[in-house]
Amino acid sequence: MATFAWVGVGSVLARAAATAALLLTATACTQDSSPSSAPPEQTTASSAPERAATAPAPSTASGRNAMNIRITIDGTPVEVTLNDSATARDLADQLPLELTLTDFHQAEKIADLSRPLSTSGAPQGADPRVGDLAYYAPWGQLVTYYRDAPYADGLIILGHLPDSATEQLAAADEVPVTIEPAS
Repeated sequence: MATFAWVGVGSVLARAAATAALLLTATACTQDSSPSSAPPEQTTASSAPERAATAPAPSTASGRNAMNIRITIDGTPVEVTLNDSATARDLADQLPLELTLTDFHQAEKIADLSRPLSTSGAPQGADPRVGDLAYYAPWGQLVTYYRDAPYADGLIILGHLPDSATEQLAAADEVPVTIEPAS
């Protein structure tokens, strides 16, 4: 009888484990569609999260308008649309800014900001592309990319520069810029 009871307990435990695994699988395959939930993380074969779209829409689902700014690069004005994120809104609140972007890793230009930007609701990181305007939270820097770069934790994409601007950024080690609200 003791052996039968032991087998019965093992059988119950096996069924419980199988049920738990099934529930976990079913839960992992569903998405919460409530607006307050963050999107699920996606990974590539290299286990880096996939890049979120950087071309912002003119307005958002919340009804807020995306923000338009003007970046003057070495005397040439360029219109940029920021996405509707807490980080982008915080950058817009600091405008106007006069910065000198300096070369970093022969792929990006960086400049220190006077204060950190909000990272509320921001993704863990991003995979930047040519033309991305971003904030690198660990160092409190504004970043513009003139070449593709690898995924970076703490990188938050804010918007996207036109091709003509990325060519200007690549041309010199230091580039003076003025960033202001677009009129």
